[in-house]
Amino acid sequence: MSLASCHHIDSWDNDPVGNFEALWTIVDEHYCFFKEKDVDWQEVYSRYRPRIHDEMSARELFTICSEMLAELRDGHTNLTSGFNTSYYTKWWSDYPQNYDERLVEQYYLNFSENHIGSVTYAMLQDNVGYIRYPSFNSGLGHGNIDAMLSSLITASGLIIDIRDNGGGGLDNVETLVMHFLRNRTLAGYLCHKTGPGHDDFSDPFAYYYDPVSEPHITWMKPVVVLTNRSTFSAANNFVSIMKMLPGIYIVGDRTGGGSGMPYSSEIPCGWGVRFSACSILDSEGRTTEFGIDPTEGCHVDLDPQLALQGRDTMLDFAVALLMRTV
Repeated sequence: MSLASCHHIDSWDNDPVGNFEALWTIVDEHYCFFKEKDVDWQEVYSRYRPRIHDEMSARELFTICSEMLAELRDGHTNLTSGFNTSYYTKWWSDYPQNYDERLVEQYYLNFSENHIGSVTYAMLQDNVGYIRYPSFNSGLGHGNIDAMLSSLITASGLIIDIRDNGGGGLDNVETLVMHFLRNRTLAGYLCHKTGPGHDDFSDPFAYYYDPVSEPHITWMKPVVVLTNRSTFSAANNFVSIMKMLPGIYIVGDRTGGGSGMPYSSEIPCGWGVRFSACSILDSEGRTTEFGIDPTEGCHVDLDPQLALQGRDTMLDFAVALLMRTV
């Protein structure tokens, strides 16, 4: 029997071969970025399947399966067992970190910022408002956002710092974006898997965001969104929407990407697998899986030498940009 003939079985034994076959097939039928990543999943199978044998330990199987999933180059892909969870990290680990929390808090906020949950906000010395949103897992209500914006209302511009924001809830993205919209706005498109084939997708489905209604606050002044490679998933989606709005600039490094909505399943031994299965496109129908570039002329890194002197070159660039736009 050829190796390829094993791919189409509908159930698997709880042994190394069965678990490997289950994992490969689940990904084969549900993963959404084979074409974008130029991954030949059949070829991947042919390289990894010969390494699977009945005498291998659970940890050995986990290692090989994790290596196979890393071929997808997808930060949303995880294999979870009772003893380990695999992660693909090269979407950010091969790049400068470009963020130092202590640097900002000590030299720009003077440790006197305001807090709403994990979100912080303050007025910088140059009359620029600053909001630090570290994770979209932390939700803000419209009243919370109103409170922040009203306290910064005299600022000439606003910086939203989402460096190192690894994502979270898309509903939290929508809640924040609504305060920067003038009218109903096309936010992007969703493409769902409709079958097991690699090209089995629905037509792109448009989704829209509406502005907040009165008496909630709509911010009408210039905005800079600060990003780095660890700006990922829902934060990446936030950048893709904000970038198309008037008066908003994306400053920093290219985001880390991660535009696929995750799908979860389980293989016979009870290990969980999670990966991208629904593609989110930007408002022009383009994938943002590989990240979003800063606004033209706005790529800037954190200078480590100046950081030792208390300067965040990315934040300084953002402030200077806002000063030029007012």
